[in-house]
Amino acid sequence: MNTAVSLRGLYAITDERLLPGDLLLERAEAALSAGVALLQYRNKLSNTAERLEQAKALLALCRRYATPLLINDDVALCLAIDADGVHLGQSDSGLQQARERLGPNAIIGMTCHSDLALARRAEENGASYVAFGRFFPSVTKPHAIPADIGILPIARAALKIPIVAIGGINTENGGALITAGADMLAVIHNLFAFPDVDFRARELNSLFASSR
Repeated sequence: MNTAVSLRGLYAITDERLLPGDLLLERAEAALSAGVALLQYRNKLSNTAERLEQAKALLALCRRYATPLLINDDVALCLAIDADGVHLGQSDSGLQQARERLGPNAIIGMTCHSDLALARRAEENGASYVAFGRFFPSVTKPHAIPADIGILPIARAALKIPIVAIGGINTENGGALITAGADMLAVIHNLFAFPDVDFRARELNSLFASSR
């Protein structure tokens, strides 16, 4: 596990409802081939054995494309397959505990909604990045706490670690988030709900070349 990777660019997050069966690996590879910076395995519904099998398969793909794989809210699964890190929500296992278990080189992200105090605390406790959002209406999490784009320049000035923006992001609205201070755009539905994943990933990635 290595945090020396560049935490800038498109951050793809899987969803078991959008990617049943063989679609998970098929569309994940399409995203990886288009150059996503991070891939997160997120599966809240499957049993432990299935999640282990899927995570191992995704890790093999990520290694082929030299892209870090993070596990959503499961430090034990991350350790079991030797993934590159985890993403934690505020209600998930503690950041400090995760850092102790995964070591200094793991990539550990923390959801901070729209709360700068949470982000500062996460940075102090060893987070590799913090995530703000949802910035726009979200299909995946329609009831997620909304965030105002104005938090991004404030956070950019206050924090030293990378900032991830999430929530309803697409090619029309993503550029404004990068300009405001986001280092990464985390996308689920607008990437994986459609068959042209590679095209969508390249389009989203192009926003970074034309912003800031």
